[in-house]
Amino acid sequence: MRKTYFFIALFLFLGAIYMNVKGRESDSFSVQQAGFLPKAGAFSKSEAKSLIVTDTLNWKLLGAIKFVKKTTKDYPEGVMYPIINSTLKTKNKKRIAMSGFIVPIDNTTYALSKNVFAACFFCGQAGPETIMGIKFRGGTPKLKTDQYVTLEGNFRINENDVEDWIYHIEDAVIVKGK
Repeated sequence: MRKTYFFIALFLFLGAIYMNVKGRESDSFSVQQAGFLPKAGAFSKSEAKSLIVTDTLNWKLLGAIKFVKKTTKDYPEGVMYPIINSTLKTKNKKRIAMSGFIVPIDNTTYALSKNVFAACFFCGQAGPETIMGIKFRGGTPKLKTDQYVTLEGNFRINENDVEDWIYHIEDAVIVKGK
């Protein structure tokens, strides 16, 4: 019985591919023809300008980081500098979405954390790659500790200043979890 369902699914899949290939007018693949994007002219010019492509990051990707110990004038005994992977470097200064827990830094500053406050970076339960500095668009909203949110903003990497966060999300707005 499973073989029958498998062959039916395979037949339908191959048929859909054949119809797509046969229906194409050129040899180049079009994402619009495949139905992934709306046809040209589907949006007005003002709507098209307001569409911003956002890439979604995750904590696993941010955690794929290495460190190298370097001595400096301020740290003669050495301090660990991040080595950012190439995938993250391509996302630097691009619009991204990221989800996590709100962790207060002081009365007016928050960070986005992979973990709740009780298991955050400051408590020794995680590394500096599990937290992102946040700069909100406009004023800082009123947030609660451990509030789970999804932020959208510009991703920024810091590889040189060990006194600052490795990752930042700037011009951030809350898109989920208000």
